[in-house]
Amino acid sequence: MLESLNPGIILGVIIGYFALLMAVSYFTGKDSNNENFFLGGRQSPWYVVAFGMIGASLSGVTFISVPGWVADSQFSYMQMVLGYLLGYFVIATVLMPMYYRLNLTSIYTYLEQRLGFFSYKTGAAFFLLSRVVGASFRLYLVAIVLQQFVMDAFGIPFALTVLMTIILIWIYTFKGGIKTIVWTDSLQTLCMLVAVVFTVIAISQKLDLDLSGLMDTVKNSKYSQVFFFEDGWMDKKNFFKQFIGGASIAIVMTGLDQDMMQKNLSCKNIREAQVNMFSFSIVLVFANLLFLTLGALLFIYAGEVGIEIPTREIGGEVKQATDLLYPKIALNHLSPAVGIIFVLGLIAAAYSSADSALTALTTSFCVDFLGFEKQKEGNTPQQKLTRFLVHVGFSLLLFFVILIFYFINDAAVIEQIFTAAGYTYGPLLGLYAFGFFTHRGVQDRFVPLVCLLSPVLTFLINLYSETLFFGYKFSFELLLINGFLTFVGLTLLSYPQQETESM
Repeated sequence: MLESLNPGIILGVIIGYFALLMAVSYFTGKDSNNENFFLGGRQSPWYVVAFGMIGASLSGVTFISVPGWVADSQFSYMQMVLGYLLGYFVIATVLMPMYYRLNLTSIYTYLEQRLGFFSYKTGAAFFLLSRVVGASFRLYLVAIVLQQFVMDAFGIPFALTVLMTIILIWIYTFKGGIKTIVWTDSLQTLCMLVAVVFTVIAISQKLDLDLSGLMDTVKNSKYSQVFFFEDGWMDKKNFFKQFIGGASIAIVMTGLDQDMMQKNLSCKNIREAQVNMFSFSIVLVFANLLFLTLGALLFIYAGEVGIEIPTREIGGEVKQATDLLYPKIALNHLSPAVGIIFVLGLIAAAYSSADSALTALTTSFCVDFLGFEKQKEGNTPQQKLTRFLVHVGFSLLLFFVILIFYFINDAAVIEQIFTAAGYTYGPLLGLYAFGFFTHRGVQDRFVPLVCLLSPVLTFLINLYSETLFFGYKFSFELLLINGFLTFVGLTLLSYPQQETESM
């Protein structure tokens, strides 16, 4: 598949890239201890955190899939991105001040202080499940592309590709943890954005377009519609559904997610963390607009030169795989330089979310389930060994989950698994909402049951929504329904807080 690229050159570039990551890890991993691994000693520069969070938020799904969405959804994704801004504002002004005030390492310890032991363990467990499935899914998507367009040329099997990938991630994160991640994520964000910019420039040159012509071509294409109001609430692309969904997704998948918040908690103080969040959110809008612009150009260029959209088997049927159009054009129809830069961007996209997820999983398990912060002596050799083994354990878990996805070999089933994992963020939303907006206690031992039933009920509501709600189809607002059901369940289990004080 790489007729225009020398495999040896690509391999050399990949080795050089990892050598750079290892160098960053070496310098940031000095004086490693639990405080540095979990929170970077709370000395991370806000601007480095903000830039690195862009890559972690975009991930491989955005890098590969968002340009492909343009064919069916135009620029409607920007409606959700605008909703993100509202969500990030809530995070910066409501959640982060509380996290800093309580001096949290794991954000789920708030649930223990507010609701109790079982609420705390349930919230942390839902995070671990969500992040393991989510990180594996994102890495799997990119690994499939990397395998098909790069590694097959070297005769490397998929399992070895994934194993090497995870080993390399483990090597440059096991010592420095989040202190390393904030810097490597910035490097990987840069690689992703450079890859997109170079591809946009290369396609513009192929189409003989200057900057003004590029903007006019995209604006006047059938792909450029941003806002959708015409079809009302029945349309999944409706502005209000997308905007509200984007806000709720940002709050839950950033503000209530240890992976994303761990970077923010590594800043020096709450003021710098808030500046980081506001800066990151604004830049993220333009980054997503860049990806959507690339998507429009890919389809315009494919139509101009007669490039067929790639296909793959989905649910037993052969369907168009629009998310493979970007790698197909970058590697087979543009210059070797663009192909090499694309490979770097692809690797960066895979690791920008996987490395921080691995660190966050290790942190959450050590703090939330092994009780590192409650132990009288921290940073002991025994704790470091335990943290090391937990890090290895989650690395192996990600490896085996990705292989399970691979052997399922059905994109529809795998995407359903990923969607199911998304349901697990609803209970977190309900738990935190109850903690924030009520002053009542809760019968803590029954909380796990409520948090298990809420996603199940949400799934059933979604399954029969067209029958129950006169043809209405849910979209991202399912997260709100899930959180609401959890909130209602907790309310039914609640009692006046003063009862707790008298007990």
